[in-house]
Amino acid sequence: MYPQVLFKNRKPDRITTIEEYQQNGGYEALAQVLKNKSVKQVKQVINDAVLLGRGGAAFPSGVKLETVAENAPFPRYLVCNADEMEPGTFKDRVLIHADPHQLIEGMILAGYAVLAEKGIIFIRPEYENAARILEREIDIAKQAGFLGSNIMGSGYSFNLDVHRSGGRYICGEVTAQLNALMGKRPNPKQPPPYPTEKGLWDQPTVIQNVETLCCIPHIMKNGADWFKNLALTKGAAGTKIFGISGKVNKPGCYELPLGVRLSEIIEKHAGGMTAGSEFKACLPGGASTRFLTKEFYNIEMDFQTLKNAGHRLGTAAIMVFDHKTCMVGATLNLMEFFARESCGWCTPCREGTQYIKDLLWRIENGQGEESFIPLLKKICKYLWNAYCAFAPGAVSPVESLLTYFEDEVMEHIEQKKCPFKT
Repeated sequence: MYPQVLFKNRKPDRITTIEEYQQNGGYEALAQVLKNKSVKQVKQVINDAVLLGRGGAAFPSGVKLETVAENAPFPRYLVCNADEMEPGTFKDRVLIHADPHQLIEGMILAGYAVLAEKGIIFIRPEYENAARILEREIDIAKQAGFLGSNIMGSGYSFNLDVHRSGGRYICGEVTAQLNALMGKRPNPKQPPPYPTEKGLWDQPTVIQNVETLCCIPHIMKNGADWFKNLALTKGAAGTKIFGISGKVNKPGCYELPLGVRLSEIIEKHAGGMTAGSEFKACLPGGASTRFLTKEFYNIEMDFQTLKNAGHRLGTAAIMVFDHKTCMVGATLNLMEFFARESCGWCTPCREGTQYIKDLLWRIENGQGEESFIPLLKKICKYLWNAYCAFAPGAVSPVESLLTYFEDEVMEHIEQKKCPFKT
């Protein structure tokens, strides 16, 4: 059994109350920090812990906090990105439902690190239950003196609000999210200036993912070395919530050390493949990552190892496919999502995702031609020139389909039908 950090207080049927959170050491880190540590020291500890963003980009959290200049203007904002919408990804919802005060304390600490006065939790509208839980527990934290003016007599003041997203995937992109919060159309913007310099209403704004923020109280309480030692591989740090779905016996969220092998996650923690199923491939980190095939079955699941292998850990949302899964159909399913969710701001993404979806649909339904394969590869390359990271993410499964399963695509074309359909 590996150490449980983020799921330490998790219960099978209800959320953790503030009393239970405190009994297990909750809000101790906040008391210690506000009493003994400067903002500079907080950022240094997070930097030393090598906490990488858990929202998919893996950007160093401490570096992001440091990019808010000491002489930056006020007010400053902290935004929690809880707009979790990618197919197969559900870890942030589970974290909020399991232990909401862990997130609240993490936000107060991250807010203190940049002297933000206001925090906003930007949450997916389908997560209405989670939004209501957060609003209720924020009120409870205020009554307990952990939020509001002059927290614990420290002179630091911080308030939190919950904001429902408009419900489009692009709202999870950092700059689009800021536009959405300001009541504008959620189109992305290319930096500079970066949000930490000019974000909400042109004021310094830090955006962090739910899981990232939940790690911060534990790092501040136990230290950077403790956090780094949680991982199994050199250079990695901390645990990770792996959300596994698909052809496994026990789908769900599991907190495991970074560096745990994919085979162990599937066979031990997720209960193995379902009866009669053989592992064929998986998406290791959500719909915008590349397929991992059998040759990677024993790979160590951390950010750097996946990167070295030409893949991304992303959100660590593992979708498992078996030998009976049509990979063309699975990729078409993903592309239908991305084509629908493109914000339409730039031509490569707006037109390209639709074009790829159409070609995949024709291949899957027996209308494909051999010329479609080089055409798909060509369009995928164009989409890497899109305005934001949405389009490159959308084509990642398509590119890996053509890398690892081109023979399966050709079978569709030659047989004029899907070979997996009887």
